Amino acid sequence: MTNRRDRKRRGGFTLVEVLLVLVILVIIASLAVTAYGPMQRRAYVNAAKTQIRAFKGPLSAYRLDMGDFPPSLDGLRVQPGGGAQGEWNGPYLDREVPLDPWRRPYQYVHPGQHDPDMPDISSAGPDGVFGNEDDITSWGVD
Repeated sequence: MTNRRDRKRRGGFTLVEVLLVLVILVIIASLAVTAYGPMQRRAYVNAAKTQIRAFKGPLSAYRLDMGDFPPSLDGLRVQPGGGAQGEWNGPYLDREVPLDPWRRPYQYVHPGQHDPDMPDISSAGPDGVFGNEDDITSWGVD
């Protein structure tokens, strides 16, 4: 008879054991989710900085060919019309002008107000509002 009771006990998990495992899994999942948010924000900020740096090469090539910077970032893809000086050898970007990681267009100002040798390029950052500490800018990028 003892043998039969031992077999029943070994046959499966108790409700308490299953609930304990579920609680542990929920705790682990919540820790992973809370750590994901800051990592994603840092990745987006780094992607925006990298993209702003990447604009400098095509902008410099455009300037060498045309004598000045384009009036907008779209000028790196589309040949200027009218009385543009120089010889356009574009497109200077392989793809369409990218949006920032938050799916908003980069702000482009020419002539630049912060760097006399380059146009100002900026992203409003995670909050989408220009003029605060989370902006990513060409003059703040190494």
